Amino acid sequence: MIVPMKKVSLIIRGDKKTDALKRLRRLGLLHIEITEGTGKRLEELKAQIALLEGAVYHLGKTKKIPQKAAATAEALAFAQEIDALAAQKKALEAERIALTAELERLASWGELEPDTVRALAEKGIDLLFYELPRSTYEGLGENVRTVCLSTAKSSVKVLLIRTGAEGEDAVLAPLTPYRFALPQASTAAIRQKIAACNEQLAAADEKIAAYTCYADAMKAAVKALEKETEFEVYATGMAEEDLSADRNGTVAVAYFTGYIEAENLDRLKQAAAENSWGLLAEEPCEEDNVPTKLKNNKLVSLIYPLTDFLGTVPGYFEYDISGWFLLFILIFFGMIFGDGGYGLLICAAAAIPMIKSLRAKKPVSPTFLLIGLFGLSTVLWGTVTCTWFGLSPEQLPQWLKAISIPVFSNVYADRLWRLPWTAEGVGLTTSQNLQIFCFTLALIQLTVAHIKVANRDRKSVKLLGDIGSILQLFGIYYLVLNLVVNAEVFSFGLTFGGVSVGTVAIALIAVGFVLSFVFSNYEDSVIKSVLASCKNIVSVLLGVVNVFSDIVSYIRLWAVGLAGAAISATVNELAGPLLGKFMFMIVAIILLVFGHGLNMILNVLSVIVHGIRLNTLEFSSHLDMSWSGHKFQPFKE
Repeated sequence: MIVPMKKVSLIIRGDKKTDALKRLRRLGLLHIEITEGTGKRLEELKAQIALLEGAVYHLGKTKKIPQKAAATAEALAFAQEIDALAAQKKALEAERIALTAELERLASWGELEPDTVRALAEKGIDLLFYELPRSTYEGLGENVRTVCLSTAKSSVKVLLIRTGAEGEDAVLAPLTPYRFALPQASTAAIRQKIAACNEQLAAADEKIAAYTCYADAMKAAVKALEKETEFEVYATGMAEEDLSADRNGTVAVAYFTGYIEAENLDRLKQAAAENSWGLLAEEPCEEDNVPTKLKNNKLVSLIYPLTDFLGTVPGYFEYDISGWFLLFILIFFGMIFGDGGYGLLICAAAAIPMIKSLRAKKPVSPTFLLIGLFGLSTVLWGTVTCTWFGLSPEQLPQWLKAISIPVFSNVYADRLWRLPWTAEGVGLTTSQNLQIFCFTLALIQLTVAHIKVANRDRKSVKLLGDIGSILQLFGIYYLVLNLVVNAEVFSFGLTFGGVSVGTVAIALIAVGFVLSFVFSNYEDSVIKSVLASCKNIVSVLLGVVNVFSDIVSYIRLWAVGLAGAAISATVNELAGPLLGKFMFMIVAIILLVFGHGLNMILNVLSVIVHGIRLNTLEFSSHLDMSWSGHKFQPFKE
């Protein structure tokens, strides 16, 4: 459930705000709605945190060694030294890159000694270097003295001796783009500089590595400074006001708003009375930015590692769907992975850290418990469909075939399942049965969403609009079965007790649409509600189409699972012939591990893309949820 909150406003004396914040931090109950502060001290703290985080980043590149303790001041001093070394490394790396590029530019010219060329120039022998197109070189004429250094297919490297002869400048002017610029140092000197850079970089790395033992101390310093920063933000971000006072002068007061769990309000009241704070408590309204705190039993709370990873938090005035989220994501995960063998591997991967925690008498991480549930779900679905490591039913033992559910089992993939009302030769395949299961999941989950909305509107006429949405769901569900699964089995001519099922489906859609059209926007008048629907007639009509597409979108569970099964079967087919040959046994094992491992990774991505989507988009959209919340984070030590 979403824990009820109270909005509180605190008024304190301006000269007492630091003391008040310290007391509130010790109390650890109040979520303070101050996000920005000011002041030089705050900027210094942020700079120190950035400095420490940069140092931790650089230390993360080195190997781990036993850690040493250090105070925050010491950690900052070490971080400054690391930062200076990192800046030195950056400059050295830039210099090395430039020198390496220069050496590559000179590579085709061989060993160059620019000092010798400059010395000759001082004695009146002016040497110029060019890389000319062959045709240009051949057309230079006799007025220019040159020495050919090397030739290529389309260019010539030339040493030109400038003599100052008449007309020489006119010949040389067009050659400027082809002139080769001599380096400042010889190629040998450049190599020496690169070697020196490498030595200095190695020395800097060694010095940085010497601080690795303080990495944890720096991380602890970051946390300590973050706490101090939070305090400074609250202290400097409070609104303040000067009030007219008595003969002693002006009195400044500071005030701010925050949120507290309703059950803890009495403790805050007691603290306010003891410290002479002004306190106003009231119910939050929808315009307030109320934080959300979820409170559920241990089983439902297992979903929190996943929602924390996704960063999804329901708004305070939305729904806590943690239980439903956990239930459906377990089903979706099992169907998408679809292979009982993969499920066993997942269970084993979760069991190892769980056993280690139990042996060490430490609490088991909820993350591993959740992974274990995902593995069990996959094993269950693999058992139902008789899918194990992509093996064909003929390769599996009889007892695995016996415990599968026939209508969903691969053992009976070629069988046609005839229903009581169908004619001879007309029925459903195993694939169609799985599609029906997907669409039935959609009907159940989306109906749950509308029932929750209806429960919210139970005291309003809007309830009729919610009922209309549910009726549309059931009618469109049969329409999907007809259009997508099998038009013969789920025909509109099908009758039970003289009642046409198709007619009932159309009637449900029509009646549901009318109820939704008339009452879904109800506030205080049916006429206003109808007018609101008329204004948004396009959206209202598209809403019916969206219901159809939302139900159909659940077929992705079957399709993705089918794709995964095809990949695993293909891997087995490729590796199978190699397993019978001793020389290729290792290759076959590598192929199996790589192929099935890659398939499992793709399945994880599919769960995130498809399984999560069905909960956070299709299901949530029918709940009118936007996941607009933020976590309740009390100010505490």
